[in-house]
Amino acid sequence: MQKPLLIHDPVHKTIILDELEQMLVNTRHVQRLRNIQQLGLVDNVYPGANHTRFEHSIGTMHMASVMGSSLELEQEDIRKIRLAGLLHDVGHPAFSHVVEGVLKRDVLLQPVMDGVHFLGHEAFTRQIISEHMPEDMSISSYVEKEFGADPHTFFREISKIATGDTSSMEKPYLAQIISDDVDADRIDFLLRDSYHTGVSFGMIDVDQIVRSLMIRNGNVVLGSPLGSGYDEDMALTAAESMLISRAHHYTAIIHNPKTQASRMMLLQALEDALIQFGKKHGTKSAREEVVRFFTQYNDDDLLGFIRSYGSEQSSRMLTDIRDGFIFVPVARLNQKTIPPSIRMTLSTIARHGVATKKLEDLVARELGDVLVDLSVASGVPKSMRIVIGDEDAFFYDESALANGLVRVISRQLSLTAFAHPDMAKDVDKGSMAGRLRVAVDRISPKLLHFIRTEHYLPVEGVILLFFGVHNVFVKEEDGFVSIPRLRHITWLYRTIRHLRGSVRLKNLFDYSFHDKYGFPYSEKLFEDIQILVAMGIVNEDLRYYEKGGRFRQSYEYVLTWDGVEYAKALADAYRPEFEEIMEYLVINKHSVPRDIVTIPANRYASGKRYTGVN
Repeated sequence: MQKPLLIHDPVHKTIILDELEQMLVNTRHVQRLRNIQQLGLVDNVYPGANHTRFEHSIGTMHMASVMGSSLELEQEDIRKIRLAGLLHDVGHPAFSHVVEGVLKRDVLLQPVMDGVHFLGHEAFTRQIISEHMPEDMSISSYVEKEFGADPHTFFREISKIATGDTSSMEKPYLAQIISDDVDADRIDFLLRDSYHTGVSFGMIDVDQIVRSLMIRNGNVVLGSPLGSGYDEDMALTAAESMLISRAHHYTAIIHNPKTQASRMMLLQALEDALIQFGKKHGTKSAREEVVRFFTQYNDDDLLGFIRSYGSEQSSRMLTDIRDGFIFVPVARLNQKTIPPSIRMTLSTIARHGVATKKLEDLVARELGDVLVDLSVASGVPKSMRIVIGDEDAFFYDESALANGLVRVISRQLSLTAFAHPDMAKDVDKGSMAGRLRVAVDRISPKLLHFIRTEHYLPVEGVILLFFGVHNVFVKEEDGFVSIPRLRHITWLYRTIRHLRGSVRLKNLFDYSFHDKYGFPYSEKLFEDIQILVAMGIVNEDLRYYEKGGRFRQSYEYVLTWDGVEYAKALADAYRPEFEEIMEYLVINKHSVPRDIVTIPANRYASGKRYTGVN
């Protein structure tokens, strides 16, 4: 039997690995992570940010065991979540998420295995854990001896835990400890990234978060066995601290212009190298090479691939990155400088990789010798529950701060033009910003129309539903306009699930639902509604109500003036679908939970979003 291995970690101090964990650490899949930087090229901005996926994996393993011990899990389950934490990034590509960006932007490069397109590192992680780990005879023998389990069955379970896949799991909370709104992965990378960048994202109260976690109905929730009001407040406060850090992480690191420029330089060089490789060896070989990016390559290997197959321009890009000649922003638009209609258009495009690449290429071609980057934030909390008295409620429903932070994250959108430092000094930035705005205003609606002819966009179906409710109830007379405000978001969930049963509407409302909270719920639909709020298409009003001797909060929704104008164009594009939505709403108008709010028509139509009256 091997002695326990002690690792001295700057974030968690001493971490101890048992025999099986040491065996897994010594596999080539985990060792590869030693040479993949956690934050890609962020060290161009923060020189200390050269920590790796390897140390993050060790830290995630440690945090998983801390959470499991606090939840008083069985020892065998703690061992499983430790293994899942250790292995959760083994399918991660070199240079953070750049390679995943390539797959989303070019469908021809997407590996297809068993008829499924691999788009992200989670799919490769599942495959490596479930198929490759049992191939090691020493590891397999140890699993059979220590756990009394078939190695393939054992590692299939570990793969599901590692990737947050709760489907058909007897204990879904094991997967939630590794991948959920408040999980070991997020806690470690927020702490670790803050430590290595030197940027304080806000204090994460790890001890309070861990103490506030409990298992209820098979799921990890925030709460306290004591059930006191103060314990509930502390649970909320602890979770809020983590969400604040998440929001600051996006602003300080992910959306830092120099970080974006470095990523775009590498992305362009890699896309060029893959094109040249495909011309020489064929598209099938290019897809096979992409698989190696996720399973074999480290950062140096990827740079070597680009230098071997990329054009002279791509090699210059790598040399510029190496020498610190990072492109600089010469024009930048964000949510504060883009009107809601274009903001919504860009937000929709940014969530479709092929469309994003088309937009960036078209705008760059129009502006001349620049790189263009369209970025949006992601990863808003969608499912964390908190125990309030004897009931469960959503974290963001019980915390106005959390709800606001969800909106802050959702609205982080930027479109930036970058130029080489030698050229940037001669650029008239005011003129360039104007040209960027003109190009975006002209290109983005046409591009979105093109996408719409190829694919249904479910977020647009949600806008049409809001517009239908608006049309059914809106009235204007004597200089005033009366508009409907939906009282319950659950009505949207139930209605969309019902409408997706229609042959005509099933693709427009392509959302997956579950009923584990007592009503139809869709994480993706919740996220899309938050995007509509963040982009200024829908307004969200906070309301308080009393239930069981407690004052609770809920949110009501109203289509803004900008949303109405945006939806009019959509109604023309989706004429048959919108007619069916309207037919349903007219028949069922009396079951729509709404308030009617009357305001001066010129105020509503002035372009200012209605904020409601408390």
